[in-house]
Amino acid sequence: MDTSEFVIGQRWVSHSDTGLGLGIVTDISGRRVTLGFPAADEERTYAIDNAPLSRIIYQLGEEIETFDGERYTVRAVEDRGGVLLYHGDDGTDLHEISEVKLAGSVNFSAPHQRLFAGQFDRNGAFRLRFATLQHMNRLRASSAQGLIGARTQHLPHQIYIAHEVARRHAPRVLLADEVGLGKTIEAGLILHYQLHTGRAKRALIVVPDSLTHQWLVEMLRRFNLRFSIVDQGRYDALKEQESDVDALVNHIFGDEDAVNPFESEQLVLCSLDFLKKSQKAQDDALKAHWDLMIVDEAHHLAWSPEEVSPEYRIVEELSAVSRGLLLLTATPEQVGIASHFARLRLLDPARFHDLETFRREEQQYEAINSVVRRLQDESSDISEGDQKLLREWLGEELDQLFAGDNPRQSVIDALLDRHGTGRVLFRNTRAAIQGFPERRPDPEPLPCPAMYEGQASGIQGLTPEQLVPEEQWLADDPRVEWLEKKLIGLRPAKVVVICASAQTAMALEHYLQLRAGIRSAAFHEHLSLIERDRAAAYFADTEQGAQALICSEIGSEGRNFQFAHHLVLFDLPANPDLLEQRIGRLDRIGQTEAIDIHVPYLSGTSQEVQFRWFHEGLNAFAESCAVGVAVQEALQAQWQQAIDGDLDVADGLVEASADEATRLKTLLQAGRDALIELNSCRPEVAEDLIAAIEDEESEARVRDYMMEAFDILGVDVEDHADHSDILRPGEQYQAGHVAELPEDGITVTWDRQNALEREDLAFMSWEHPMVTGVMDSVTSSGLGKAALASLSVKALPPGTLLMEALFTVHCPAPEALQLTRYLPVSPLRLLVDVNGKELSGALPHDRLNEMCSNIRRRTAQAIVPQIRPQVETMVDHVERLSEPHLEPLKSQALEQLEASFGPEIRRLEALQKVNPAIREEEIDFFRDQFEAAKEAIGHASLALEGIRVIVTA
Repeated sequence: MDTSEFVIGQRWVSHSDTGLGLGIVTDISGRRVTLGFPAADEERTYAIDNAPLSRIIYQLGEEIETFDGERYTVRAVEDRGGVLLYHGDDGTDLHEISEVKLAGSVNFSAPHQRLFAGQFDRNGAFRLRFATLQHMNRLRASSAQGLIGARTQHLPHQIYIAHEVARRHAPRVLLADEVGLGKTIEAGLILHYQLHTGRAKRALIVVPDSLTHQWLVEMLRRFNLRFSIVDQGRYDALKEQESDVDALVNHIFGDEDAVNPFESEQLVLCSLDFLKKSQKAQDDALKAHWDLMIVDEAHHLAWSPEEVSPEYRIVEELSAVSRGLLLLTATPEQVGIASHFARLRLLDPARFHDLETFRREEQQYEAINSVVRRLQDESSDISEGDQKLLREWLGEELDQLFAGDNPRQSVIDALLDRHGTGRVLFRNTRAAIQGFPERRPDPEPLPCPAMYEGQASGIQGLTPEQLVPEEQWLADDPRVEWLEKKLIGLRPAKVVVICASAQTAMALEHYLQLRAGIRSAAFHEHLSLIERDRAAAYFADTEQGAQALICSEIGSEGRNFQFAHHLVLFDLPANPDLLEQRIGRLDRIGQTEAIDIHVPYLSGTSQEVQFRWFHEGLNAFAESCAVGVAVQEALQAQWQQAIDGDLDVADGLVEASADEATRLKTLLQAGRDALIELNSCRPEVAEDLIAAIEDEESEARVRDYMMEAFDILGVDVEDHADHSDILRPGEQYQAGHVAELPEDGITVTWDRQNALEREDLAFMSWEHPMVTGVMDSVTSSGLGKAALASLSVKALPPGTLLMEALFTVHCPAPEALQLTRYLPVSPLRLLVDVNGKELSGALPHDRLNEMCSNIRRRTAQAIVPQIRPQVETMVDHVERLSEPHLEPLKSQALEQLEASFGPEIRRLEALQKVNPAIREEEIDFFRDQFEAAKEAIGHASLALEGIRVIVTA
């Protein structure tokens, strides 16, 4: 490099320290050149003959930035005495910008410019970039997108509902599965899908106060969604943080609501009880705009045409400012038609505006239900009366459907589309979903000790131990001794023990551990999330783990222990639904054995009355009871009298309850809507989705990719156990490169079944924030954009140059359009020599990787200036060769877009004429998305994403 190459005012970049930014030549003296680096506020002097510097020349079409922050697109470049003058376009006019005025920061987007500036990487980084693009391309085009990342079993009804609802624009639906079928998981899957695909960004979950923590844990553990709880404590903390000056300014300018906790977070969880008590919280929640709101226990929102409860009014107002709405509720048959209508009003007040009109519509569906059941039964004939009724619903289309390949199923599908609430109501039943275990009650009557005299009746009699000193009841309550003997007798079987309060759970765990020598763990609401995870993991460990897990009522919510087959109910709840929640910790789909439910109770007390009522009146231990609360409400006075100690009433209560339960179950069965049940899970669709998910989540594939990334990014990996590893930041790790990686490390598993059994392990899937974060980090940074490698091949003379180039489709568009479904990144690989000969077919990427080796950095820095002209020529070659690949991709994308949107829009337009549940807003949304997507695809281009220059040795 001679003196004439340097001119004062020129811009150069340092190979040895790229963090200095863009340097400017300030002095040339003899054999030395001095550069100032404004971005780093430093000055460096180099020997001219071996300065580690590269000349920076921006190419046409690249973006430059001045010291003033103005940005221009380069349209022409002039050399004026060695200093460059750029002609830049700011979108309005052309401007002349001397390179002297360029900003000191440098971040080259063009791969070849990074190479020339010395910002190149080793081979591994280039391989990682190509692998990342390939994985992103496959995942974004997959039908399983958005459904891969949840820590859940692949249950067909849950996957079907999630996929069916989550694909919609601003879904507004009622999730009304029977207890134990996983409505919370369905809601979480829908929310995760909408967030992952960009259809939603802000979500609000409103729940009863007692379920706040359960939802927080479920969303974090199952879906990696970090919700923030907004409660009175949050408001008090904000008030304390506000300075006197802030308060004065807010008061002067009339801005009393300067800080809105509901707007400060994207994912917010709060209790309905808190909103009811705080008008300010209501106002703040209404001011924030939500993409999706989820309301749990929605059947408790009281409404009638004459009177609207405060809770219902709050949810009604919030639903009006939320685009999407998921209501989790009991089944329609349980709550009655008026209460069911009240839920539907929240979803679509324009469609469901009059209760009597709705009653008449529902009666019409009853007639078609029997026809649908005959259509399902291949052995049943379709009578003329049936055909007449079907023709009233389907018109002339009926003849076309009967003429098809599968006429019965085609008719059912057409009826599903026309069903008034079929699109907004999803309801699966335990009878329709197979896989639940047998439940075997094992009662144990015990004598009531004298210490409970006067305290053994009424609601307090269900938990009398809370009224006496701990040491006394641990010593004298016969249930404690019985529990100790039962656990010893069941060894080594795992046993879940549930009691009403955390204090009782802690006392029992302490007693069993220290006095009885039984390995046990406590699990209650006073433990932190980490402590709960440890307790659950200790219980799950089959070798050195606890035999018993002692849970409080609240502490057990949201956790499933289906690997255990014994449940001890140390006390009984007053509410039948609470009993079902307890049993539901073990009674899950996937439970492999029958469940033994051990129930110790004190004879002659309210505990015995409650046991008999549950067992003989409701049969609630042996099978799930959907009518328990309704029976309790119908016989409330009689139940209260028996619980309060009138044992003479107990026999009559049990008999009356059994009769009422039978009557209500018969009504439930008769009122079941066959169309809604069919629409709530189409097994063939669900099985295809599950197959796609399982294909995508190959454990080896995601682990292999992340191991390659960890090696490049400086993350240390320690083998932990089967399917699991410990990840820690290594010596070469740069903070922030890997999302969700704490300083002290994290233990992860790559296997879904292991993740279901060990909630203390992070579940690594393609949609885990750490994995998506690594992929985003690779593609958004310069990592692997430029690389230099050597290749030894006898057929090629030394010094021969090859360029491996990666192109991707660049299509700027809002994330919510989900254009990657039709036009994925589609990585294109080309391999050329200096003459422009395309060689990618002869040398595939994997084969080339095996043959290439790294070049020492000092050697590479010396080579780059020498080969710059050939590299620029090869860049021209690959850009020319890439051009013919774009139009076929765009044409294919437009065809897929039309195939997806066209039939759906036409279907909705036709159905709207016969099914008012289809909103005009929904059709308009699809039309607008279709047009916007077509326009965006029309402007798509191919972008050079990375190059690897290969020098033969």
